[in-house]
Amino acid sequence: MNETDGLHVTVLELPARWEARDEALADVDALLEGQVTDLVVLPELAITGYLSPLLDADLTRFGEPLDGPTMSALAALARRHQVHLVGPLVLREGGHTFNAAVLLDRAGELRALYKKRHPWIPERWATAGSERHPVVTIEGTKVTLAICYDLHFLPVEARAELVASDLLVFTSAWVDEEDTRVPLLAELSRTFGIAVANANWSAGVVDLPGQGGSVVLDASGNVLAQVEPGQRAAGARIDVSKSRHRL
Repeated sequence: MNETDGLHVTVLELPARWEARDEALADVDALLEGQVTDLVVLPELAITGYLSPLLDADLTRFGEPLDGPTMSALAALARRHQVHLVGPLVLREGGHTFNAAVLLDRAGELRALYKKRHPWIPERWATAGSERHPVVTIEGTKVTLAICYDLHFLPVEARAELVASDLLVFTSAWVDEEDTRVPLLAELSRTFGIAVANANWSAGVVDLPGQGGSVVLDASGNVLAQVEPGQRAAGARIDVSKSRHRL
């Protein structure tokens, strides 16, 4: 891809699963078969599951190091399908467990690691990340990362990173009675002149308000692509030339 053409982004909407790692990875593999895209985004904790059917929210037992089996499997998918891939990881470091996202390049090499700074109320298992939101360049597009509940803090805490970036990759397992996720993301896009790629979980072993509706927004908050009910993927090209407004 020519850098001036922008970045084609695909968001995958995976159903809520629990302790079904191999099934989730096989699902991603099948969804990527034949996809022509540059960057693929998976939902928050879509490999391990976010909640069990009994609404168990303790993911501590899924914790693994950065060189563990989930990271290896995600790297293999990036290489096999020749895409940049953002995937979830329950990361164990020392005595701490983090809700994390990794960004891998087409060769499966780690480009960025982000540990969720604001675990939500049920995430008592997760240590809050202390590092700032990373900013990396992917084929001419500057990308930053955030996870779900972080959204409420981004305008203040990540102002510098949002101003510096063309695209916010936002992974989520959103729960919401009022469908506020896309309006909040659109407001963020308009404020900072930044496109957004949001991969959200969908109904599965748990079925809760707020699931579904994964979306790609342009830098003015307009919907470029959205996963419709019954579908599993949506994609659009990010025009970097329209992401240059900065505060």
